[in-house]
Amino acid sequence: MFRAGLYARVSTLDQQTLPMQVRALRHYANKRGWNIAMQVKEIGSGAVERELRQQLIDAARRREIDVVLVWRLDRWGRSLMDLVVTLKELTELGVGFVSLTEALDLTTPTGRAMAGMLAVFAEFEREILSERVRAGLAEARLNGQRLGRPTTAARKTADVRKLSRQGISKSEIARQLDIGRTSVRRILTKQ
Repeated sequence: MFRAGLYARVSTLDQQTLPMQVRALRHYANKRGWNIAMQVKEIGSGAVERELRQQLIDAARRREIDVVLVWRLDRWGRSLMDLVVTLKELTELGVGFVSLTEALDLTTPTGRAMAGMLAVFAEFEREILSERVRAGLAEARLNGQRLGRPTTAARKTADVRKLSRQGISKSEIARQLDIGRTSVRRILTKQ
């Protein structure tokens, strides 16, 4: 008999679907003859860290559950990449995953094939994002934008040299001008 971990989540406190999700998950687990070992109800947006979801993953790592049951994929994953990474970890742990509304059941061969397709789409999404970032950087360079950290210490070269000639230590110069000691040292060695 499978030990199931149920995970239900809503984005905001005013959403009323949490009881409905739990009811459907419990009904499905009972219908499959699974023992409900853990039930997690979480409220929070997709962008924040989901501590209760992490507790469910930790239970899977400790082999306390055999399958994770969710209402929808978007209730589990914060992004496609997050979804693929967590599904991959569960699979490697030998823990099944079932999403009720998408009829995705990784305890079956067909469900595992679907998970493979999700991984392909996640890789595609990562490559597209990478291309967009490189294109944006290239465009910024063409428009004369300087990329990287600002040259704050270089602007204070004259002040660094002046204070050094006055016999002030490198540490004190760095403190007075609010720059790093390494920057002070670099400026003074270029004299």
